[in-house]
Amino acid sequence: MTLETIRLPHSIVQRLRREAERQGMELEEYLVELATQDLDPSERAQEYVEVALGLLIQAQEGLRKGDVRQAAEKLWGAAALTVKAFAEWREGRRLASHKELWDYTLVLQRELGGWVHDAWMSANGMHTCFYEGWCSKEHVKNSMEEIEKLVKAVKDRIAKTLQNFN
Repeated sequence: MTLETIRLPHSIVQRLRREAERQGMELEEYLVELATQDLDPSERAQEYVEVALGLLIQAQEGLRKGDVRQAAEKLWGAAALTVKAFAEWREGRRLASHKELWDYTLVLQRELGGWVHDAWMSANGMHTCFYEGWCSKEHVKNSMEEIEKLVKAVKDRIAKTLQNFN
């Protein structure tokens, strides 16, 4: 996975960040939504997973630098995009709210196992950590393991049915 940097004027980034927050999304998640709106569901699912993998890398880097809050939010974004990816791939359904994400985790849990519940709760704890700053590096590291398992399980499930997706 290669990550790219795009340079934009600060005012544009702030506007994008405000809109992402208004919609309850991480900035990267919001940009993926904008960039993939014309793709078919399986292509969109692949893009969601790729961005989720990139967010995991960013979370690891953030943790190494001691930025616990940003690492936590990247983990939340990775989990949310992974749930969206599964819904797109399985049903061609776009999830647009936190409630829809929560509801859809039950589908994931039925298909992948009860451990999905723990991974999702971990992700939500990371979302709270970003806003409240209550968690430690150890909390983030533990959550990272669970969320990484979720991302990889969904990626593997999607990869079994799609060519050119490894």
